[in-house]
Amino acid sequence: MSVIKVHDKSFDTYLSEEVIQKRIKEMAADINRDYAGKKPLFIAILNGSFMFASDLFKHLSIDAEICFIKLASYKGMKSSGNVVTSIGLEDDLFGKEVVIVEDIVDTGKTLHNFLPKLLHQQPKSLKIASLLHKSEATEYPLQLDYIGFDIPNKFVVGYGLDYDGLGRNLKEIYQLV
Repeated sequence: MSVIKVHDKSFDTYLSEEVIQKRIKEMAADINRDYAGKKPLFIAILNGSFMFASDLFKHLSIDAEICFIKLASYKGMKSSGNVVTSIGLEDDLFGKEVVIVEDIVDTGKTLHNFLPKLLHQQPKSLKIASLLHKSEATEYPLQLDYIGFDIPNKFVVGYGLDYDGLGRNLKEIYQLV
């Protein structure tokens, strides 16, 4: 384990690059199986999911499309409680197989507020793939279809996740000491 400092906080290694990549390959295999013969549209939630979405997409053998949308509810280390849409969804979802790609689901509020907007467009199906899930922090009922890791309710950085803008570039995921 190595300890790093991001801003004023110390973090321990929690998930190694190898462990993360192995799990992403397993998730991609499940998605390849579930969407064989289909052409799903992946909607990656920025900023945090960009690394996960990229690595997941590299392991998909099915025909698939990807787009990005920016939803935000974090300021510093706490959820602001408000979901802000910064970049809108331009694709028409009617009749499409849709997979949301999230870096982390904790309270679930962001997706809880966003999913009705997607369902209003009447996709054929809608599933959620999240690299991390803090099940003990979840306050809003959500069906997560592909979960990388269920983690404790501790703050994490790295592999796309940040603390006040820093830490996204780390290859591992670190947990607050």
